[in-house]
Amino acid sequence: MKKIYPDAAAALDGLLHDGMFIAAGGFGLCGIPELLLAAIKDAGTKDLTFASNNAGVDDFGIGILLQTKQVKKMISSYVGENAEFMRQYLSGELELEFNPQGTLAERMRAGGCGIPGFYTKTGVGTVIAEGKEHKDFNGQTYIMEEGIFADLAIVKAWKADETGNLIFRKTARNFNPPAAMCGKVCVVEVEEIVPTGSLDPDHIHLPGIYVHRIIQGDHEKLIEQRTVKSA
Repeated sequence: MKKIYPDAAAALDGLLHDGMFIAAGGFGLCGIPELLLAAIKDAGTKDLTFASNNAGVDDFGIGILLQTKQVKKMISSYVGENAEFMRQYLSGELELEFNPQGTLAERMRAGGCGIPGFYTKTGVGTVIAEGKEHKDFNGQTYIMEEGIFADLAIVKAWKADETGNLIFRKTARNFNPPAAMCGKVCVVEVEEIVPTGSLDPDHIHLPGIYVHRIIQGDHEKLIEQRTVKSA
């Protein structure tokens, strides 16, 4: 099956619909599928639910979809540097389901492995635990979290081969692999596509079995908080 598409719009053709659930990779400004997010903005798809660690910043990442009011709900760990995200949440314009970072990553990974739920101690005794099943194991209380099963996963990797085997770079590896796993369809944007067989199998972070469509493109290299040491 041919997985390589010419651009983001072509790779998303036939996949988008209003009200869909999308898992998106990225951590801070690292590993954000910016080309695919821009294509979703251009498509005008609305009432979206996103599972993503954060929403980027106002003018980058999921933030561009918040500006156009295409996002109905965020399942996230961090509001962070995005003023529009914070404004919409506090004004009641945006639904927000807070998840601890490790819990969110595991919910994605669990969905990708076909696991509908798991127990964790994280959040016990806090508002995170409200309304969730509690169970004791070996004298310790745990809460049940559900796996995430998204309609679509959009992620960014460093390299892909033609079959979709992926390599991520540094912090971009944090949320992209589990996000890729939990989508019914996974679309990936990469900086470089190499011939099949040219990647060392021991260096592959995510096997191509999870990847359905690939695009190659140019990406911005943004810094969230630039710090310069004084002389």
